[in-house]
Amino acid sequence: MLQIRCKNNNMTKSFPEGTSLLDVYQEFAQDINLPFPVVSAKVNNASQGLKFRLFQNRDVEFLDAREGSGHRAYVRSLCFVLYKATCDVFPGSKLFIEHPLSRGYYCNFKKKDNTALTDKDVARIRKRIQEIIALDMPFRRNEATTEETVRIFSDRGFSDKVKLLKTSGQIYSDYYTLGDTVDYFYGPLVPSAGYLSVWELEHYHEGLLLRVPDRKNPLQLAEKVDMPHTFDVFAEKVKWDIIMRLSNAGDVNMAILKGHASELIQVSEALQEKKIVQIAEEIDRRFHAEQNPIRMVLITGPSSSGKSTLCKRLSIQLLACGLRPYSFSTDDYFVNRVDTPKLPNGDYDFDNVKAVDCDLMEEHLMRLMNGESVELPEYNFVTGKREYNGKKVKLSNDSVLIIEGIHALNPLLTAKIPDSLKFKVYVSALTSISLDDHNWIPTRDNRLLRRIIRDYNKGAFTAQQTISQWKNVCEAEEQWIFPFQETADVMFNSALNIEFAVLRTHAEVILASVPRNCPEYAEAHRLLKFIHYFIPVSDKEIPPTSIMREFVGGSSFKY
Repeated sequence: MLQIRCKNNNMTKSFPEGTSLLDVYQEFAQDINLPFPVVSAKVNNASQGLKFRLFQNRDVEFLDAREGSGHRAYVRSLCFVLYKATCDVFPGSKLFIEHPLSRGYYCNFKKKDNTALTDKDVARIRKRIQEIIALDMPFRRNEATTEETVRIFSDRGFSDKVKLLKTSGQIYSDYYTLGDTVDYFYGPLVPSAGYLSVWELEHYHEGLLLRVPDRKNPLQLAEKVDMPHTFDVFAEKVKWDIIMRLSNAGDVNMAILKGHASELIQVSEALQEKKIVQIAEEIDRRFHAEQNPIRMVLITGPSSSGKSTLCKRLSIQLLACGLRPYSFSTDDYFVNRVDTPKLPNGDYDFDNVKAVDCDLMEEHLMRLMNGESVELPEYNFVTGKREYNGKKVKLSNDSVLIIEGIHALNPLLTAKIPDSLKFKVYVSALTSISLDDHNWIPTRDNRLLRRIIRDYNKGAFTAQQTISQWKNVCEAEEQWIFPFQETADVMFNSALNIEFAVLRTHAEVILASVPRNCPEYAEAHRLLKFIHYFIPVSDKEIPPTSIMREFVGGSSFKY
């Protein structure tokens, strides 16, 4: 008999070898106080589906769709149902689950006859999804040699999955079936389609928007937020991915194996530099406009998006346009640490807008706009105090002020300054590359890997510490950053197609250091599994001005 300890209630019970997590849950259910239906679990801090069978003593924690891995299992399963529905209704069609958008997932859908998707088509797909869920069709996981799995997908014309698996280096691979439909997912699914009670499907632009449960209340849909600017940025990146023939991890791996890594780095960097030049030229044009000339550039973005490097590279291009940029960070206007707001657990909440002295910053900006000389503060992160060290600034006629920080687009910082004087830039790693046509890469995973590497290299935090803080970081972004991203004049995508291949060389050892007996191991294990899909590439050809250098080290900029 096995001894299984349930971490939800700290109770231990005996079970026969081979017992499934679903059976274990049924035994513990009356003593587990979860407000929402259980969808997955962690076994010794590693994510597993509820059909996973136990053959040794284990710690088990059951999860609902509020928790990260539970939510991912729910969404993956819903995507599989969507794919099956499109196959059943439109045989020979193609579904591309491209990226998260509007608190759902945007899907590109191509019918076999290439005719445009209509509302009637969407209604037929939606009806089929409802039928599959009503039938409670089971998801079945199958394990086979990678060669056999490749053959299965090759026979069905899935070149994206064939390339991914051929370059994965795995001896055995899993694949899933839902009725007669076969697919591949790199994480667990729920046991059956009947678990998927909360969802919606809409006709969105020329494709589909798959709406999913709210993370705080999985019994209701996440509120839809229209994001036209973000959609355009993703669409532009996907277009370039197609041009470069790099739509998924398999494409990147095949290009690396053919010796094209250097070219991929060069082209990716060139595309970013081209975009920065375009932004600089637009700022220059509006700076010299006869009516409402701009005098201030505001740059914001979520954690590890590359704000600091973009600020410096944009400053160089503005100099090339004949302007004199002067930049500083909103961090220098932090209130003294004793006045910093705190999180419920007692930690300082540096992401809260109240951590910034908005009134003082706005006063200084207005004085600078009026041509006055201002002594700017510098925040001492060691003492936790704002200091004045004689840093006096007065803008000349050809000066443009650049302000960078997570709250730069928040109106509280510049409410009294006319919008006509401002040019707003939003930057994020809007990852468009995917593992395959049905396995997107969350943009937050891109940024989390960057942050883990940077924190470790700086000696600031271990991977375990960075992961433990990430939930609070994401919640702060939802509150203080994302609500303002669509107000930007321009969005800059800092993600590079070959980035994960380069990050792997840095992240593997760091993630492997996370102890298995801590809660953060689940995320470290997931990220390790994910980056192993990419063939590693050295960073030696990443230029010193690259945004990636902000995270892997070796930048020619001083931060």
